[in-house]
Amino acid sequence: MSFFIPTAMAQQAAPAPQGNPMVTLLLFAGLFAFMWLFIIRPQRKRQKEHQELVSALKKGDEVVMSSGMLGRVEKVDDDYILLEVADKMSLRFQKVAVHAVLPKGTIKNV
Repeated sequence: MSFFIPTAMAQQAAPAPQGNPMVTLLLFAGLFAFMWLFIIRPQRKRQKEHQELVSALKKGDEVVMSSGMLGRVEKVDDDYILLEVADKMSLRFQKVAVHAVLPKGTIKNV
């Protein structure tokens, strides 16, 4: 059988490179800093701004919901708001679904 297949000689494994563990730690620290600055911090800022927007809602505010529906706030509860979306038509939404507060008179212009 060795006539067709030459005998294979195993090579010795190359020794693993001995790198500086401090470089690895610095890379992980840099990755964490990148994620903090460009992902985590802006998201927390947006969450805080939205929480302030939702907590400042009051009767008479004109708002746009995340679904795109426009309405005027009639009543504000702990977790829900009652929106007047048309004459004598009110709908109840969760406060967190509010996307933005519009300037007064915007609904009349639309």
